Amino acid sequence: MRIALYQPEIAGNVGAVLRLGACIGAAVELIEPMGFVWDDKRVRRAAMDYIDHVSVTRHAGFEAFLATLAPTARLVLFTTRASHALYDFAFQPDDILLFGQESAGVPQDVAEACHARVRIPMRAGVRSMNMASSAAVALGEAMRQTGSLPE
Repeated sequence: MRIALYQPEIAGNVGAVLRLGACIGAAVELIEPMGFVWDDKRVRRAAMDYIDHVSVTRHAGFEAFLATLAPTARLVLFTTRASHALYDFAFQPDDILLFGQESAGVPQDVAEACHARVRIPMRAGVRSMNMASSAAVALGEAMRQTGSLPE
């Protein structure tokens, strides 16, 4: 199970996702360009020393990222525009959970390249959860379903 972040804009969110990946045992894929300089100390501050315990791969763009996917891997996009709810979706162990930019999500061509689109159920009248919080909710459920949560 991996988390992929499409052109993330906020260093603190990336740091929080890196820490999540370290704690839960999920690799993190970063699809560039990012909205901050990678050596930004805010990333290390949010990830703390956990950054040394997570596998991080940076990709020059979405096409470069797609070129690395195994034939059996499914790209699962998390979007508020999906009709399929997180808890009704059947995850597989080699799924890649994709999260878009904090301000804009993903463009239509990226959404169309995904195997599935899933939403996290939320109360009416709110726009969306923080990207790092969404990743935590999604990864927890996906790993629970696949029996891959750490002991």
